[in-house]
Amino acid sequence: MPDRTGSQDASAPPGRPGPAAGSARDAASIWLRPTLSGRGPAPAFDRERLADAGVRLADAEGLAAVTMRAVARSLGSAPASLYRYVTTREELLELMIDRAAGEVRFDGLGSGDWLDDLRTLAHRSREVQLRHPWLPEATASGSPLGPHTVAYLEHALAALAPVPVPARTKLEAVGVLQSVVGSLTRAERARRTDGGTLARWQRADREFLARTVAAGEHPHVAAAVTAAGGGVPQHGEGEAGAAAGEDGAGTAVGAGDEDPAQIFDRIVTRVLSGLLGPEGRG
Repeated sequence: MPDRTGSQDASAPPGRPGPAAGSARDAASIWLRPTLSGRGPAPAFDRERLADAGVRLADAEGLAAVTMRAVARSLGSAPASLYRYVTTREELLELMIDRAAGEVRFDGLGSGDWLDDLRTLAHRSREVQLRHPWLPEATASGSPLGPHTVAYLEHALAALAPVPVPARTKLEAVGVLQSVVGSLTRAERARRTDGGTLARWQRADREFLARTVAAGEHPHVAAAVTAAGGGVPQHGEGEAGAAAGEDGAGTAVGAGDEDPAQIFDRIVTRVLSGLLGPEGRG
């Protein structure tokens, strides 16, 4: 069965025909199709149980571990039994994504400040994605719409209702926000799990950047780093500054001890303000 990249799931029954053309089961969205046909034995599972099993497997072993065969095995069943509920691995991932989206809480919204409400939604999405490290990867090419993702969109658009910008701009802003949340949580997760490897990369970056800007050949980079609070060593001081990791350009480039949630909030705020502009604040 094709996955999100079009590859074939080895556990798929060979030659299995697709849904009959023109029937309700021919709907492109899994959410518009009946959960089961009216024929065959009584259902052993349901979509919620499949989604839960897939989420548990992905949480424990990563997204690549989620195959129809592996999910069926975790449920004590044969892969063929899953095809009564989902026809592809991609559809299984859709169930999992929507299952995770259902963890986003909507309480406390309706503050009257669209930016505060969207920041709240962003932080709650961040919490969910940090709980499920596979989620940013699963939604990297776009988040398929399901009942819970539509509920999220409804709350985001409700927050933006008073903003005097076109509907298309609002939809684009919500889409960009979700992409930013995914990118930032992927980076945060990497910082948490890479440990010494990441620290070594950061030190190497600090050393290289300090020596490069100290040579005076990249004045705009030097000015930006200085303005950000990192400081740039004067020509001839780059080696000492970089080696010490102090007073060097790298101090401003991802090496600080600032709370990740504060960094996240600052970036999300800037992105939303930039997308919706002064019109949104007025």
